[in-house]
Amino acid sequence: MKKIFVVSFISVGYFLNAQSLSNSPYATYGIGDVKYDNTIETASMGGISTAFISDFTSSFNFANPANNANFELTSIRLEATNENNYFKSNYNDMKSTKHSTYLSNIALAFPLSAKMKMGISYQPYSSKSYDVVTNTTFKDENNNNIIYQNGFKGSGTLNTAQVALSYKINQEFSVGAKANLYFGDLYDLNEFRASNSEFINGYETKNRVRNFNFTLGTSYQKLNTRTDKKLTIGATATFGNTSNMTTDYTNSTYRYTDAAGTKANETIIEQQSVSSKNLLPLQASVGVGYGSENHWFLSGQIDYKKGENISYFGKTFDFQDTYRISAGGWYLPNYNNFRSYFSRVIYRYGAFYERGNLKLDGNSINKFGITAGVMLPFKNSSITRMSGLELGLEIGKRGTLKDNLINQNYINLKIGFNFADKWFRKALYN
Repeated sequence: MKKIFVVSFISVGYFLNAQSLSNSPYATYGIGDVKYDNTIETASMGGISTAFISDFTSSFNFANPANNANFELTSIRLEATNENNYFKSNYNDMKSTKHSTYLSNIALAFPLSAKMKMGISYQPYSSKSYDVVTNTTFKDENNNNIIYQNGFKGSGTLNTAQVALSYKINQEFSVGAKANLYFGDLYDLNEFRASNSEFINGYETKNRVRNFNFTLGTSYQKLNTRTDKKLTIGATATFGNTSNMTTDYTNSTYRYTDAAGTKANETIIEQQSVSSKNLLPLQASVGVGYGSENHWFLSGQIDYKKGENISYFGKTFDFQDTYRISAGGWYLPNYNNFRSYFSRVIYRYGAFYERGNLKLDGNSINKFGITAGVMLPFKNSSITRMSGLELGLEIGKRGTLKDNLINQNYINLKIGFNFADKWFRKALYN
């Protein structure tokens, strides 16, 4: 059975790399819509993770690799996300919807010793999947209508593979490190055409990303054994970018010979190729949490991401610094009550506000949302082997209607499984 899990883990990784993810028109800028972190456990709590040390032995924290002092079992997580986006703009009273379902996280974690733990994770980090067309009608000198069409298309996914190590220094202090590899190809295409011409003017940008950086984390947790209350403080920093993003930009005219998009009579007007090393700049996070052992937990967190600049259609586009404030936690009524199943269900809740990195026409494209979730334990799960079905919900808003920009309302549903057991136990008898 365990061999089947390992084979499935590897196979699912190939599928995740080939996915097409949906997102908003704001994905036209930079590396697209950032999907990470998609872990249901932390996403259902508003995204809090920096000061979150699970009370249970089956949960590995990748966001802050120091927060795994209680992790003791081998854990396999498989998770998927269903996104439902609803867009509105005052420009031509535009309204549209977009839906997608994709595999959002696979992870394998296991203890190396009583003090050292290790985890491997694979997730989509960001994506582009948009197709926006605008039409404008003018009259020529003969009073004939000419339609000018602007089309914007984007595609591609940027994935991340991670290896995390945690080390417990003593009962209160832990440290951790994580290596992050980002890889993928992202495409943007802007096409301009007129109804009185068969030729198209196309601006194409191809981004090939191969990036590597590190995350360092630390945590402190003080447990009052008399009251079972505990205080947790955590911090992380991500830095050390290596490699780069190569951007190829092409401005050309051409025509299509068929519906499949075969080009003919292409004339290159301009071509550029540039490299950027600040694709994923400095990031930092600090969090504080307080709770009661195996009963409830509440945490607050502040995240910071330094702004970057990226080549976009042959020009450099500047992104502003990002700030995110999150709050959330969990509640477990009574894990010892085996007569009532719902007394052993973990209930999660949270909310967040994020000042986005985009600023268009003087408007910051901000985002906020509320989250909730449950962990439904399998029938034979106990407090020492908390395996089960994970469900999460996120309802939020992004953008604005000001200056003909786009308001995005969304509902994201998440489902996953956490299979945890004590593998690799030494046999007592031959």
